[in-house]
Amino acid sequence: MGGEEKVRSYLLDLGLSYEEVGDSTFLINDEEKGLKNIVAMVSEPLVIIRVKVMETPDSDREQLYEELLRLNAEDLVHGAYALEGDHVILIDTLEVDTMDLEELRASFEAIGLALVQHYKVLGRYRRKS
Repeated sequence: MGGEEKVRSYLLDLGLSYEEVGDSTFLINDEEKGLKNIVAMVSEPLVIIRVKVMETPDSDREQLYEELLRLNAEDLVHGAYALEGDHVILIDTLEVDTMDLEELRASFEAIGLALVQHYKVLGRYRRKS
């Protein structure tokens, strides 16, 4: 089974609401499970799971970056916070060949949990409209 078929099968087994938005790219929107706008991309030999968390602020960037590094070290089970352009993202990578259903479930659950638990902490740095 190829990576795309494997991910599709696991998403169905997990009962997650998703849509295919491109070649080997799945957009997961399952608010009941705390997963919103999470992208899973198959780029053999990896499955890349990512979500945009927020825009980087105009000020206090150094403090935000320090906070993200602390969260990476102390409070994330799967994945890490990273920067992509002007956005903070949460990203995790899994190997297609060795990935099983439970590993994919754990990754999604860890990302959903991190988004909830870190909302207040990171909210201090959100751009004011």
